[in-house]
Amino acid sequence: MEGNDYQLLDGRPADRRPTESRPVKMWTEGVPVEAEAKEQLAKLAQLPFVFHHIAVMPDVHVGKGSTIGSVIPTLGAVIPAAVGVDIGCGMMAAKTTLRADDLPDNLGRLRSAIEQAVPHGMSPKTRNAKGRDVGSWNNPPPAVDAGWMKLKDEFDEICRKYPKLRHSNNYKHLGTLGSGNHFVEVCLDEENFVWLMLHSGSRGVGNAIGSHFIELARQDMRRHMINLPDQDLAYLEEGTQHYDDYVEAVGWAQKFARINREVMMHNLIHAVRGVIRKPFETHVEAVNCHHNYVQRERHFGKDVLITRKGAVSAQKGELGIIPGSMGARSFIVRGKGNPESFNSCSHGAGRVMSRTEAKRRFTLADQERATRGVECRKDEGVIDEIPMAYKDIDAVMHAQRELVEVVHTLKQVVCVKG
Repeated sequence: MEGNDYQLLDGRPADRRPTESRPVKMWTEGVPVEAEAKEQLAKLAQLPFVFHHIAVMPDVHVGKGSTIGSVIPTLGAVIPAAVGVDIGCGMMAAKTTLRADDLPDNLGRLRSAIEQAVPHGMSPKTRNAKGRDVGSWNNPPPAVDAGWMKLKDEFDEICRKYPKLRHSNNYKHLGTLGSGNHFVEVCLDEENFVWLMLHSGSRGVGNAIGSHFIELARQDMRRHMINLPDQDLAYLEEGTQHYDDYVEAVGWAQKFARINREVMMHNLIHAVRGVIRKPFETHVEAVNCHHNYVQRERHFGKDVLITRKGAVSAQKGELGIIPGSMGARSFIVRGKGNPESFNSCSHGAGRVMSRTEAKRRFTLADQERATRGVECRKDEGVIDEIPMAYKDIDAVMHAQRELVEVVHTLKQVVCVKG
C-alpha cells in the first residue's frame, strides 16, 4: 500500500454475498503511514457497497471507524461514522489588502481582539478572567441572528422527527470556534499580504446529529444481523427512512458549518478593523471549503456518494486550503482534477501521534520553541497541538503534487486556539 499506486487488499466483506475487496490508491510517497491506518483501510475496502476504489491522502491517520484522510465512494449506502461527528468541519480564508507593515507592533492586542470577537474553547468550562464563558455566546451579535435565520426552518423540520436534537448546542454555537485543532489565524503570504484564516465546523449540533445517526446505524446492523469488520463501519442503506433522514440532517449540518465560518469571518474582520485603523478590503480571494462531509458526485460513469473524511475537494481549477500546524506553513491550492483521487486532496498535515502521546513526549519549552515568532497561547493546554505531533507539511504537499498546485504559501503571525 506504499507509494502512489493501486494495491488490492486481502479480505472478504462481512456481507452475506462473496465479493472481492476494493482497491486502495494512496498518495503517500515519502510520508509514513501507521500500521493501524492500513488495517482500517483494509476493513473499509471489504464493504460491498464501496465503489471502484478508495483514495487515500498523504495526511492519512487512524480515525474512528475509518481513517482520516480518506475518500470513500459508495453506492446505495452511507457510513455515518466515516463522515464523523464534526460534520462539515473545514476552512475559510480571505486575503486582505493589508500588508505586513500595516500590522501593529504589538500583536498581542490583535490576538486579544480576535479572542473577544470569536468565542472559543470548551463550553461551559472555559471562561476568561472576567468570568465570561468564551466557548459560546452570551449576547450574540446581529451576524449570528442573520445566519440562524438561514438555518432555522430546516432545523425545525429535522427536530420534528428527532426532538432530542433541539436540546443540542445549536443557535448559541453559531459563529463559535470550538477547541482541539480548530483555530483562527492571521497570516502573511509570499508577497506579505495579510490573510485571515479559520478552521471550524458544525460544533455541538453537528456532533449531536452525527452521534445520533451513528447509533441508529449500529441498531440497524444489529436488527438485520449484519456482521461488520468494525462496528464503526455501520451503515445506512438507501431507500430506508434512516438513510433519507441522515442525508437531510447531514446536509443541514454542512450548511450550518459553512455559515458558522462565514459568521466568524465577519466578526473576525470587524475585530481587525477595531485594531488596525487603516481602511482595507477583504475577500479579495476567499475560500470556504469543507473537509469532513458527504455529497453526491459523478465519478467513473456513476452517480455516487463521496465521503471525504479529512479530505478537500480539488476539482480542476477549484481553490482549497491545506493548513499546517501551529508554527508551520499553510497553503492555498488549486485543484488539478485528478480523477483517481476523486478530485480530492489532503485537509492538512495529519497527526503522527495522539494528543496523549504529544503531551507525554513534549514540554512547554518545546512548544515555545516550535511557535517562536507566532503570537499565540504558549501553555500546557496546547502542547497536544505542537507542530511535531503532525506530519511534515512539506512532505505531505510533495506527495500530492499530482492533485494540487500551490497558489499561495501562508505563514501565521497570530494564532488563536480554544
